[in-house]
Amino acid sequence: MSHIDHTHDREASSWIDGADEHPDFPVQNLPLGIFSLGDGQRRVGTAIGDSILDLSGLSRDRLLPDSVRPALETGTLNALFALSSAERQELRHGVFASLTDRTSRVALLPHLYPSQHCTMHLPFTVGDYTDFYVGIHHATNIGRQFRPDNPLLPNYKYVPIGYHGRASSIRLSGTPVIRPKGQHKPSYSDLPGYGPTYRLDYELELGVWIAGENALGEPVPISKAGSRVGGLCLLNDWSARDLQAWEYQPLGPFLAKNFLTSVSPWVVTAEALAPFRIAQPARPEDDPAPLPYLFDATDQAEGAFALTLETWIATRKMREAGMPPHRLGTGPATSMYWTVAQMVTHHTANGCNLMPGDLLGTGTISTPDPSGLGSLMELSQGGKAPVTLPDGEERSFLEDGDELILSARAVRDGFRSIGFGLCSGVVEAART
Repeated sequence: MSHIDHTHDREASSWIDGADEHPDFPVQNLPLGIFSLGDGQRRVGTAIGDSILDLSGLSRDRLLPDSVRPALETGTLNALFALSSAERQELRHGVFASLTDRTSRVALLPHLYPSQHCTMHLPFTVGDYTDFYVGIHHATNIGRQFRPDNPLLPNYKYVPIGYHGRASSIRLSGTPVIRPKGQHKPSYSDLPGYGPTYRLDYELELGVWIAGENALGEPVPISKAGSRVGGLCLLNDWSARDLQAWEYQPLGPFLAKNFLTSVSPWVVTAEALAPFRIAQPARPEDDPAPLPYLFDATDQAEGAFALTLETWIATRKMREAGMPPHRLGTGPATSMYWTVAQMVTHHTANGCNLMPGDLLGTGTISTPDPSGLGSLMELSQGGKAPVTLPDGEERSFLEDGDELILSARAVRDGFRSIGFGLCSGVVEAART
């Protein structure tokens, strides 16, 4: 795992105007992403305050370590995350030094652009995507709606559950959410029908971007799995609950999930998150201990993240009336039953090879009480208890024109807080 160093000093200050006060991107963060200007050329950049620093341009001008230069010229982050953690750390140190040393100002200014003048792109070419189910409160809440007496299936506390998602429909925050069509079987009918989903939902998740590569047939031991976590983002696994209820047996999610998965544009790196690693919450005494291949004392001591997650909604009527988004919930990322390292180890336990830029979703993260439920399926109790919004509108599930927004902040005493930016999408009507 990454270690705390001078780049995490809460007193460190950047010469970029407004960066020190920025809620998400002070100099202690330095997230990585892909952006372009009017020429369309994709470049590697880092967010600093309300600006983006062009790392590809800095590298061409020989202002960054030579070891990372080829990886900064490819237009994606895949090559950069194929490098060692030490090489990415060297890049972070170099960028941090330039942004905190005013004598670097003249050299850096030609490579600094206002964020509003830049277009963000998907940070990786995503080869594979797996969505897990490690939010135990979400799993319990959903299971209780179908199995009141036994909400969690017997395997849940022994194995990190996951399914193979669709990489081709992963898109950047802001991509419209086209209401999907598919088969669903209403409770009042003996036969299924085909049409647009009427139970469209969101799922509040973290995305885990993979660094490095293990050869096919070579599992990643739990003691080394943390090194395979390159960084985190926000992830919304948009879900059509009525399609899901009809199609998921016996092989799991299909059209209910693969129409769109949204991710936030910035990768908050493992190096930036080092101060926010905390102990994984202890399991209840009567829960089984993880099997030996999934247990590591260091991972249990610092495998969780001190993150606060939030979900917000802004309906079309709210936006037209100039109303701010309404917060649906907030809660900690420590509601995950399994750590990200355990996810990585189990994913590779059969010899599956994970590649740089592969994406893992945590599954929906919910609180044990209604304050931070990560889906409308939970908030509305499957549609039985609609959520009332500030303007009097009600929502059981998402309607056309609704905007759903995810946000996250890392907060810990003694350190400068950092954020993830936003992950959002506006629902549009189904295509004819």
